[in-house]
Amino acid sequence: MSAEPAKSEKIVTAAVIIIGNEILSGRTQDTNLAYIAKGLNEVGVALREARVIPDIAETIIATVNELRARFDYVFTTGGIGPTHDDITAESMARAFGVKLVLQPEVHRMFLSYYKQGELNEARLKMAHAPEGATLIHNPVSRAPGFQIGNVFVMAGIPLVMQGMFDSIKHQLKGGPPVLSRTVSCGLPEGLLAQGLGEIQNRYQDLDIGSYPFQRRNEFGVALVLRGRDASRLGAAASEVAELVRALGGTPVEE
Repeated sequence: MSAEPAKSEKIVTAAVIIIGNEILSGRTQDTNLAYIAKGLNEVGVALREARVIPDIAETIIATVNELRARFDYVFTTGGIGPTHDDITAESMARAFGVKLVLQPEVHRMFLSYYKQGELNEARLKMAHAPEGATLIHNPVSRAPGFQIGNVFVMAGIPLVMQGMFDSIKHQLKGGPPVLSRTVSCGLPEGLLAQGLGEIQNRYQDLDIGSYPFQRRNEFGVALVLRGRDASRLGAAASEVAELVRALGGTPVEE
């Protein structure tokens, strides 16, 4: 018999918006989503949706307004640099119905950093943010991101984005962290499907996924269980391992 599920707690949710024509064209491969997802798991925030959208103001505005109404947190990456196609900050101001204004703190920082004549209009663009926004520290290249409402706006360059995200991660109010257990075996998915579905039905508070792999010319499947209740997770993992044994496989638990 499986353990009873724990009393349900409020699940804090999030969405990620990846902004950039270069991502959609395939020229640049996004790595930010995985970093954000992992960090959110660590603080008990469930990432529920991710979208990749172009550098089009109307699309950015509509997407931000839709997702900030549906989720506790929204994180965006990309479009806050100095070039003409970096329109995220201006689009955020329009989404929230406020002005895009020069941030005095950032302006002073830029004046002290750049030599006379180097702080041109393009660079000064990165010192602007929507009125009422809170700045997100950039430990890598100085130009900050910002938070407005429940939306966190960060750079697209992975190293810079990671620095920004790490600087605000501790501020996020999540629930218990998401735990995971993995049971791997050399059996085919089709053989496991029915029994795995029955286990999922008994543990509807957990997410159970099946992920085929190939390692050193050997095929297998990783059965990944995720949830917030350690006892439920352990009980379900035991049932999955027993299913593998019953079907003639050898479970390897992680």
